[in-house]
Amino acid sequence: MLKNSTPREIALLASLTIGGAILGLSLLLKVVLFSAVSWFAIGVMTVGATGFSYLVVLTYLDRYIYRKIKLIYKTIHSQKISTDIKKEGVDLDQPIIDDVEQEVEEWAENQQIKIQQYERFAEYRRRYVGDISHELKTPIFNIQGYLHTLLEGGYYDEKIAMSFLKKAAKNVDRLQTIVEDLGAISRLESGELILDTEVFDIKDLALEVLDEVDLKSKEMKIELGFKPGADTGFLVEADRESIRQVLVNLVTNSLKYGNPNGSTKIGFYDMDAYILCEVADNGIGIPEKHLPHVFDRFYRVDKSRSRQKGGSGLGLAIVKHILEAHQQTINVRSSPGLGSTFGITLAKA
Repeated sequence: MLKNSTPREIALLASLTIGGAILGLSLLLKVVLFSAVSWFAIGVMTVGATGFSYLVVLTYLDRYIYRKIKLIYKTIHSQKISTDIKKEGVDLDQPIIDDVEQEVEEWAENQQIKIQQYERFAEYRRRYVGDISHELKTPIFNIQGYLHTLLEGGYYDEKIAMSFLKKAAKNVDRLQTIVEDLGAISRLESGELILDTEVFDIKDLALEVLDEVDLKSKEMKIELGFKPGADTGFLVEADRESIRQVLVNLVTNSLKYGNPNGSTKIGFYDMDAYILCEVADNGIGIPEKHLPHVFDRFYRVDKSRSRQKGGSGLGLAIVKHILEAHQQTINVRSSPGLGSTFGITLAKA
């Protein structure tokens, strides 16, 4: 009955109870002991006692509730109660206990959510540290083996020395790539990437990227070009250098998983407020079970092939972060044996 009552209602009920008890006692004394106290005096005493008890109970509730609320707020907020709450005190016309109960329940729910988030973060961190250790271990182990072989006498064999030095240098390059990409990921996740947006033609940028990777594509015997209908470009608004890195990573990735005598094509599509840019290949493709994870850090669909081709395993993760910084999206469609298509959206200028 008192659960939803306000402090004033509780004080009134308590004072009426006390007043009723005093009135009953007075009447009992008057009847049993034939007291000479007048009915007027009994009425005044009862009203006075009721009013006094009302003020006492209300004051007690005010101080008691305030003290408890301050303790609760200190507990759930881990800080001192605010100056405003100190000044305002307790609203005696509101069911404040219910309000505090609701806030405590909301606080408990939020704490549970935070605990779950911390647990997921801890698991993610453990997995991330393990992935970094695994990725760094391979090139370091290789470099160590090559150098020890040279120190143990291989240095004097010119043919072996030159071969092992080249292999060691290749692994050093891979280490450098991993470290640089880790730095890029860290800057992107911490929000340190400052976008220098400008208006540019996305096809002109794609031409520059294709020219940049042309030598690598010829080595792999993979044809580069544009899809039919991509004769004209579109003006987009974005950070040009960041989008260049996105296209370089996507095209390089398509070459890495492409087939000899295959092709990688870039296409553009008008999507009203956005331009959809797609990088498609007819390479080995990605099994469906791997598609949800291709943008995870260090995730490799074909571990042996990707390590053989080099790279840090962070390229697609970087692409995703860059597009998220632009508030844009990336998606992938793929079928094993038929190839993969990565699509990104860009704001139309």
